[in-house]
Amino acid sequence: MLIRFLYLGFKTYCFLFRPIRAGVRVMMIQDNKVWLVRHTYIPGWFLPGGGLKRGETLEKAARREAFEETGAELGEVTLMGVYTSFVQWKTDHTSVFICRDFTLTGQPDGEIAEVRAFPLNGLPDDVYSSHRLRLDEVLAGGTVPQYGEW
Repeated sequence: MLIRFLYLGFKTYCFLFRPIRAGVRVMMIQDNKVWLVRHTYIPGWFLPGGGLKRGETLEKAARREAFEETGAELGEVTLMGVYTSFVQWKTDHTSVFICRDFTLTGQPDGEIAEVRAFPLNGLPDDVYSSHRLRLDEVLAGGTVPQYGEW
């Protein structure tokens, strides 16, 4: 309940101050399956990820977020692209990484309700739309770094 209240507070902050943010998402793909997370405070399935911390590189943020949200230790990561979104009164720049070399060693943190692997060609209906779009690009073979709107 507290996390939902904090999420509502964050949305109010975004409405008032219109922040510019940088974040990461990680496509953890093995055996033609992708690992997705379901949060405790919003519905749907998402690629693991989140915002950068002060003094953190994009790669370190991707590794930290993957571990916090799935318990995964990542091997080699590759940048897929950088995308921009202007939704909910804020400007988000999201760097998307692909990792095919990872091991699940830990447990997700308290903001994650569930972690599950799905076949790339059998994603659930409620995958967040921009995440589904990026996954469809990978399924179609589009792994060259890209940019554009999220």
